[in-house]
Amino acid sequence: MNIENKSPRPAPEVLNLKQLLQFQDKAVVSRMLVKNTGGSVTLFAFDSDEGLSEHTAPFDALVVGVEGQAEILIGGVAYTLAEGDTLLMPANVPHAVNPQGQFKMLLVMIRGDAKNQAAQPA
Repeated sequence: MNIENKSPRPAPEVLNLKQLLQFQDKAVVSRMLVKNTGGSVTLFAFDSDEGLSEHTAPFDALVVGVEGQAEILIGGVAYTLAEGDTLLMPANVPHAVNPQGQFKMLLVMIRGDAKNQAAQPA
């Protein structure tokens, strides 16, 4: 039996997120690391004075601070995200990213049934 894998898996690889994507003058740049039906993992680099205006997404997302610091607004509440910090952004709740200087973050988008995605506190 011949089974064809239409979506090849990436080879295991150690990545240094700080070095993987460089800041660009007056820009927000991104690099998608993984994308499949379960979700995506994208690295973002924001130059100073750049950000993402308020918007919503239909899926829960996890944001990990990679370098620098940013204020992230979720449902009108401000959270400070620094290197090594993680923040859950619930589906369908307005959010915005306002870096405080140059900032890198990893966005893990979880696709699926949004109302059942968020982990319950232990």
